[in-house]
Parts: sequence; structure tokens; C-alpha cells
Amino acid sequence: MDTQRPSQSELRAMLTPWQYNVTQENGTEPAFQNEYWDNHREGIYVDVVSGEPLFSSLDKFDSGSGWPSFTRPLEPDNIVERGDSSLFMSRVEVRSRYADSHLGHVFHDGPPPTGLRYCINSAALRFIPKEEMAEEGYGEYLELFEGN
Repeated sequence: MDTQRPSQSELRAMLTPWQYNVTQENGTEPAFQNEYWDNHREGIYVDVVSGEPLFSSLDKFDSGSGWPSFTRPLEPDNIVERGDSSLFMSRVEVRSRYADSHLGHVFHDGPPPTGLRYCINSAALRFIPKEEMAEEGYGEYLELFEGN
């Protein structure tokens, strides 16, 4: 994984307008109108900028919010949480550690076992299906899906 953050011009060239707005300008994509809110395939979700592993489909659940929701990060060290008081409310923003991409927010209204709901923008993620994880360089996570 390349941990050097691309320049703004490189980011504009590599990301779609939605991806750039969400990851670089703290945007939010529309609920129920994003790529992964209803994805039920097995695999992992990585940062669209850096490729750092963030979430697993094994921890994904239907929160009814219209965005992909997870009970926990796949790699907790790849997630940074920050206070966010924008939009006249107090929330906890979730960002990726290496790319510093805005991912979404975490709430304390999720299901067991964590009680957390990581509400994440699809535009900040790239989904790696289980059957492509090895060739994409994420083979170390395949053992999570054994027996599923």
C-alpha cells in the first residue's frame, strides 16, 4: 500500500467528482443512491484513495439509513475518529488514517456486538470481492471468509 498522499491535482484526476467531494471536501452522497448501500457480496472495503483496508462485508448490516453501515472497522488502526460539530449537531467523523479521506460518521445506535454504526459513504470506498482479494493484494483477509 502506498501511504504517500497524492497531490490535489492527482486526486482530481483519479477520483470521480462524487469521490472527490466526499473524500476531500467532507461531502455526503445521497442516501439510497450510492453504489454499496445494498451490496450483499462477500469481500472487503478499502479506501478509494489509498487502498488501505477499512471494513469487511462480515460486519456490514442494513441500518435502513441508505448508506453502507458496519459494526466495526476491519483494521481499527486505519480509522481516525474526530469530533464534528458541523450542521448544528455533534457527531464523530470517521477518516482513513493514511489518505485522510472523509469516510462518514460513527454513531452509538448500532447492533450487537459493538453497538456501533459506522455510516460510510460509498464514494469513499472501493469494494474488493472475496474472489478477487488475493490478486488485488488482500489475500491475508481471505481467512475471515473461510466457512462462510
